[in-house]
Amino acid sequence: MSEFFPLLMFPALFFGVLTGVPVALVLCLVGFLFALFGVVFFEGFLWSDFGFLPLKIFGTFSNATLLSVPLFIFMGVALEQSRIAEDLLETTERLLTRFRGGLLYGLVIVGGLLAASTGIVGATVVTMGTLSLPSLLKHGYRKEISCGTICAAGTLGQILPPSIVLILLGDMMNVPVADLFAGAVLPGLLLVLLYLCYLVLHFSRSAPSPTDHQAADLSESIGAQPLSLRQISTHLLPPLLLIFLVLGSILGGVASPSEAAGCGASAALLIALLKGRFSLHLVRETARQTTFLTSMVFTLLFGAQIFSTVFRGMNGDEVLLSLLRGFGEETTHLFWAVMLFFFILGFFLDFIEICFIFVPVITPALTGDGSTNSVWLALLIALNLQTSFLTPPFGFSLFYLRGVAPDSISTAAIYRGVIPFIALQGAVFLLVYLFPPLVLWLPALLHP
Repeated sequence: MSEFFPLLMFPALFFGVLTGVPVALVLCLVGFLFALFGVVFFEGFLWSDFGFLPLKIFGTFSNATLLSVPLFIFMGVALEQSRIAEDLLETTERLLTRFRGGLLYGLVIVGGLLAASTGIVGATVVTMGTLSLPSLLKHGYRKEISCGTICAAGTLGQILPPSIVLILLGDMMNVPVADLFAGAVLPGLLLVLLYLCYLVLHFSRSAPSPTDHQAADLSESIGAQPLSLRQISTHLLPPLLLIFLVLGSILGGVASPSEAAGCGASAALLIALLKGRFSLHLVRETARQTTFLTSMVFTLLFGAQIFSTVFRGMNGDEVLLSLLRGFGEETTHLFWAVMLFFFILGFFLDFIEICFIFVPVITPALTGDGSTNSVWLALLIALNLQTSFLTPPFGFSLFYLRGVAPDSISTAAIYRGVIPFIALQGAVFLLVYLFPPLVLWLPALLHP
């Protein structure tokens, strides 16, 4: 039974997380304690294995790809702090408010645009929930459909580039980030299209009611005065140009992800300057939040290195893979076992911990023989984690919205609202699984 000893690190990790101790400290503590027990009782780990740890940590922290993480975070926080994201949301709402259900259409479109310009899920869900949810409730939109749309649209940042998830997956799986960004474009746009189609179908089939009439009359309040062409261009063009600058330079091979992220961060400040919102307070607050989020990411990475070093030192990766292969020797069976494992992990751990701890350990079993395309697998993992972010009862996006939703909205209403969108995400996952060209066609164009 001693060979299963390293697997006890996972229950210990979950227990430590539930105690409220920061995850990075839990990772370090669990790693050191199991290393000690392994040396004393099981002879499964040698202290000399820690000799490689400083080199591993230095090599990881000096990775040029990870340099894009703080720069993309800075870009997203700058757009949020300068209220550019708020302008984008309000302008889109006013443009679509005369359509039945127009506010929800606008939320999906803005969710996609914010995902493509910030890539920060929590910030997007909180921003849209804070700004739009009270207005939706005031003017008669049903609680379930409103909450579900906000959670689903806000979670698009998991898959649409420049997603932080894709950057971390690319680094952990040794896949070019540009290929992942290119491969994520079609699935991300397909998700947006399916969300919009579902909303159109929902509002076309639902019978008119007093609350629906209130929603239709919303134009009398926020849309009474039509937007001028100047207002539309001022609020919509800057984020669109920023998206084109960042993604276009990466996909076109003009700049690396880190270089494009630096340009995007500078462009976000430039937009704030042109809008007259640039100030030292903006720079200070943006730098403060960026430092906090970046420190969290890299501290988790430090703890994950200790955890994974001990886990692998006791041959835990081989034991885990042998258990997963128990579902079947065929690659297909192993694939679904791994996807189920990642889906369940997404209930309890953030994608950062999953990328740093589990992806490097498990994915080689699927890609080692060369039968599985790494880009295709990475995007399926990203879609999988995106779905787990929405799935009750532990979906992170549900918690983000619950934190800013008024007391009149029950947690059960949020759960009911996301169910149709979970089904749509599952459909896209199956489409990508059955038709790999959906994600491989565009990356192939980058390497003719």
